[in-house]
Amino acid sequence: MSAQVSTHAERKGFGFWWTMLVAAILFLFGLPIAAGGAWLIALGGSWYYLLAGIGLLATSYRLFRRDRNALWAYLLTYVGTVIWALWEAGFNGWAQVPRLIAPTVVLVLVLTTLPMLRGQFRRFGTGMAAAMVTMAGAMGAIGVANSGVEPSFAQEQLAPAEEPAPANPAIAPAPPEPEQTPPAEETPDAPAPLAPGTGVPTPEDSQATTGETGVEPEIVPEPINFAMPETGADWPAYGGTHHATRYSPLGQITRENVGELELVWEYRTGDMPEDGERYSNQNTPLKIGNQLLLCSAMNKVISLDASTGLERWRYDPGVPTDAIPYNATCRGLAYYASPTLESTDFCAERVIMNTLDARLIAVDVQTGQLCDDFGIGGIVDLEEGLGHTVPGWYAPTSPPTIVRNVAVVYSQVRDNQRRDAPSGVVRGYDAESGEMLWAWDMGRPGETGMPAEGETYTRGTPNVWTIASGDNELGLVYLPHGNSSVDYWGGMRSEEENTYSTALVALDVTNGEVAWFYQTVHYDIWDYDLGSQGTLIDYQTEDGVVPALILPTKQAMFWIFDRRTGDLLVEVEERPVPQGGVEPENLSPTQPFVVDFPNLLQPDLEEKHMWGMTPLDQLGCRIQYRQASYEGIYTPPTADRNWIQWPGYNGGSDWGGVAIDPERNIMVANYNNTANLNRLIPREDVDAMGIRSIDQGGIEDGAPENINPQGDTPWGIQVNAGWRVPFTGMLCTEPPYGGITAIDLTTREVLWDKPFGTARKNGPFGIPSMLPFDIGTPNNAGAVVTASGLIFIAAATDDLIRAMDIETGEVLWEAELPAGGQAGPAMYEVDGQQFLVINAGGHNFMETPIGDYFLAYALPETHANVDAMTGEGGQ
Repeated sequence: MSAQVSTHAERKGFGFWWTMLVAAILFLFGLPIAAGGAWLIALGGSWYYLLAGIGLLATSYRLFRRDRNALWAYLLTYVGTVIWALWEAGFNGWAQVPRLIAPTVVLVLVLTTLPMLRGQFRRFGTGMAAAMVTMAGAMGAIGVANSGVEPSFAQEQLAPAEEPAPANPAIAPAPPEPEQTPPAEETPDAPAPLAPGTGVPTPEDSQATTGETGVEPEIVPEPINFAMPETGADWPAYGGTHHATRYSPLGQITRENVGELELVWEYRTGDMPEDGERYSNQNTPLKIGNQLLLCSAMNKVISLDASTGLERWRYDPGVPTDAIPYNATCRGLAYYASPTLESTDFCAERVIMNTLDARLIAVDVQTGQLCDDFGIGGIVDLEEGLGHTVPGWYAPTSPPTIVRNVAVVYSQVRDNQRRDAPSGVVRGYDAESGEMLWAWDMGRPGETGMPAEGETYTRGTPNVWTIASGDNELGLVYLPHGNSSVDYWGGMRSEEENTYSTALVALDVTNGEVAWFYQTVHYDIWDYDLGSQGTLIDYQTEDGVVPALILPTKQAMFWIFDRRTGDLLVEVEERPVPQGGVEPENLSPTQPFVVDFPNLLQPDLEEKHMWGMTPLDQLGCRIQYRQASYEGIYTPPTADRNWIQWPGYNGGSDWGGVAIDPERNIMVANYNNTANLNRLIPREDVDAMGIRSIDQGGIEDGAPENINPQGDTPWGIQVNAGWRVPFTGMLCTEPPYGGITAIDLTTREVLWDKPFGTARKNGPFGIPSMLPFDIGTPNNAGAVVTASGLIFIAAATDDLIRAMDIETGEVLWEAELPAGGQAGPAMYEVDGQQFLVINAGGHNFMETPIGDYFLAYALPETHANVDAMTGEGGQ
């Protein structure tokens, strides 16, 4: 009797209920995996999930019965899982995370129930041994992830072209919109809609050299008044100089001593969000003489002592928060030294800045006061001639580019609001007087002045939101253009827009005329705007050294031009691309591909490339993949179902550009591998959701935040940027999501290529995992390279700044930043001491912490000297 009571108590004790809990967990996961697996099979996908779900349900059933066969049922499922995982993904550690981690955890749970299962001890021991052997094998596969998996991703050339499959309806991506929208105001009568485009330019028409445009650059120009200082002691421009090589000839910090770098000072601007505003400062400061010149997120111009980081002066232009577009950022300032004034004269040296509220401002470098001889009291109104606009719509975030004495000004125009948007006009201003010298408005060819009274610059034209580069000797400015307003439908674009959209345009700064141009995407309806600054180098060819320009793109290709004429220095092939979507009659049948220079374009996505933290969310992504329209790169936008954009609009290279070591002839490029899942939404549905353009009240409370209106067109656009997994917020495609590479420009060979960014600040539900493994994160902002063979870069979402060996890619030093480092570093020297400085401002879209920090690093001897100057080092 007592034995029976004991057995009954044992059955209802902790072990019993633990076994029931494990059985319930397996049932709860097995049921949706089996059902989802059946759905996936119906869509033409993998059979694994149905079989795995059945295995989990069978194990659950046996556990509820406390049957020792539960172990064997799960071991069979687990062994099948390991075999399938290795067959589909090999020893790619990150790819195996959703395939093997969760099943291994389940195996451990099943093993913990063994003491409660009915069966003989001998069989129990045999089952345990079999389970341990199986689990050990699986752990070996999973362990590949711990080694950081660093395959080479760059390709020497593109794969042979294939004829596109029959087109299916598809969709494209759109950028996120701020939560804050200005109050609605009465909108004046809009200009008549632009006439529908007369067709896409042929490939031959998408490029014009100087001979075809009739503008020959002057190789021996008139004397250049303003000469841009070189890098070294100074860092006089956003990209080092307006050639944008991001190269420093300094060599005090070397491979041998870089590990000793210390934080020598930290400065905070005090410019932080106060009421949920979206901040994302991406400033690269200038160093001129003994001053470090920077701007805060809301355009406060600040001068610091370059040695100590102590503030000398600041100028606050009083930009209101309603002027914030996607986010508050000031990428940089433009430095100008007057050749007509004495060096001691007021405003002989000045910085010129675009503000978020569309003003062009000139400030004296020595005092921080407005240059009263510039414009009206130091300010030029950039809204003049634009016509109807509201705060946050036409909002410059990048600095002007000064070529000779001309400050070339351009601006972002907030995407996907409406077709009738402010113009993307580019204007040239006298850097001393602020007088407008010319305006290049592609919709008014031959007219370079202000529009006539009652008229405006052409509305809705492609704009330049990023940074231009310039050549003083040639008198050319190189403008990377975006696409027209709106991004994902082009049925109302003009012939001029179809010519210059997503094109690099070289303008003659003496008159604002087009010298040459090249279009990298025909009829861009994917938001593949040119986000990178072109980099000017001397490029060795079979015919000798040629003044060249390298342009990276979001499609992860590198275009190289003779910057004098626009002639290509790489081979380009027009290849057939998918057709269809909602406007098949307008699409270009081909797109240009660079075929004889390494590219970072990833292979087409397949179902096996779907990811997640568990088999369940990976299954969800596989179902989404099978449901979506996808035929490879340039799959056109669709409305009847989602379409996959790969790479997404944050793919390839963005505003960071590339860095060039001219001594070693090595190019360093960081890049992104992220997809978007998008869909066009009919106008009536968009209106019903309360989604309106920024000038018509914006988005109503409770409306979806990932839909943009694209007003005045038949379609709004829904964008899942990065293609996020529901619930966990992870990405649907497998890592790496970003990389960094070095390419030998002489041999056109990839020296190394590796994932860039650790998983330490990333994880499910937005919870930092703190894992130090190189998963390869999304990254934006560029690098600095030095004469000593070092790369300095932050950019990734792990909030680290690193020093890397340019010849091997080895990380030699790293430091944690107090906020996201989505800004390019600067390198300079003071009294023989070398400094590295970076803005840790964070980025709301990349979900890195927001900050107002500027941090300087140097070697210990410099640190001691700084402490002595600031009184922090004691006696």
